[in-house]
Amino acid sequence: MLFESAINLNLKGAEITYYPNFFNNNEADNYFKSLLANIEWKQDTITLFGKTHLQPRLTAFYADNKKNYKYSNIIMQPHAFKDDLLGIKNKIETDLKIKFTSCLANLYRNGSDSNGWHADDEKELGENPIIASVSFGAERVFHLKHKTDKLLKTKLILQHGSLLLMRGETQNNWLHQIPKTKKIIGNRINLTFRIIA
Repeated sequence: MLFESAINLNLKGAEITYYPNFFNNNEADNYFKSLLANIEWKQDTITLFGKTHLQPRLTAFYADNKKNYKYSNIIMQPHAFKDDLLGIKNKIETDLKIKFTSCLANLYRNGSDSNGWHADDEKELGENPIIASVSFGAERVFHLKHKTDKLLKTKLILQHGSLLLMRGETQNNWLHQIPKTKKIIGNRINLTFRIIA
């Protein structure tokens, strides 16, 4: 059932699969409410091009080990996985046959919250990182562009209860972002499961 609904993005130098209904509506609604209330959300400061400002979203980091996660000069200390996150993690691991060690959670509170162009290519994620990205709440547009071939770009809408799996050479060859939007939209929770060896 899961793999019948899988959409392969068929992008050059990438392995990206989208599962639009990885969680049914009822599961997705319940997880969304619980995660919104129970995750230890915080807003970090970020320094880009010599200027320090508040990150345009809230984040939290969870892991089954004590390893920190560092990106954009932010060092995140892990919390222990909670029941909801463990339930989500177990379903992903069972269905995809991949074991993850950690989860970076993002809360986009409205259309002004965003994530600029980047690749999840930090060295602690290994040579070909595997990222399983789950979305709950408001739909957002996910942009992808090739690092060297400017003509290669695409976008898709990440739905409530969906899973986007990026693996292989994806992070080496592609950048992605969640851009700002002027549309009036509500909270979106994004859970990105990773392997930090």
